[in-house]
Amino acid sequence: MTNTDNINLETMLFGYIDKIKILFTADLWSSEIFNCSKNELFILLLLYQKDEVNMSQIAQHIAVPLNTATGIVARMEKRELVIRQRSKEDKRIVTIMMTDQGKEQIAFIIKKIINYGNLIFDSFTSKEVELTFRILDKIIKVLLDEQLRCESEQKEETKIRKITIE
Repeated sequence: MTNTDNINLETMLFGYIDKIKILFTADLWSSEIFNCSKNELFILLLLYQKDEVNMSQIAQHIAVPLNTATGIVARMEKRELVIRQRSKEDKRIVTIMMTDQGKEQIAFIIKKIINYGNLIFDSFTSKEVELTFRILDKIIKVLLDEQLRCESEQKEETKIRKITIE
């Protein structure tokens, strides 16, 4: 891409940001969707799908160290979104489950997302819906490929280099 292309892309991006800012009303920002962090949302979605999980599964799911996941779950526990319980089969294992309040919050979030999705996709033709998902798949693939490339570069940089001492 040339400098001119970059400037045009930047202009288009900021143009779209200006157009969509009206979507982020005070009602939306004060709703339950934005009343939790990204990791808390991902944990709630995981628990919605699996009912109960252990800390290792949570850490792996949100791609953070175990101690970080433990801190996030502790904050969620204080807000009464989740509870921790010892496994009946193996007392060493702690399982995490959603409380009724957590279930209400994730149900509200999912309902909001579905409502917005329906509003958008009801205005699309079936071909536009198909094209949208093909574009989203392509965007995800490009971003994942870039993430893998960056991780690979970081691993190469952190390899121990042997220095010959004379």
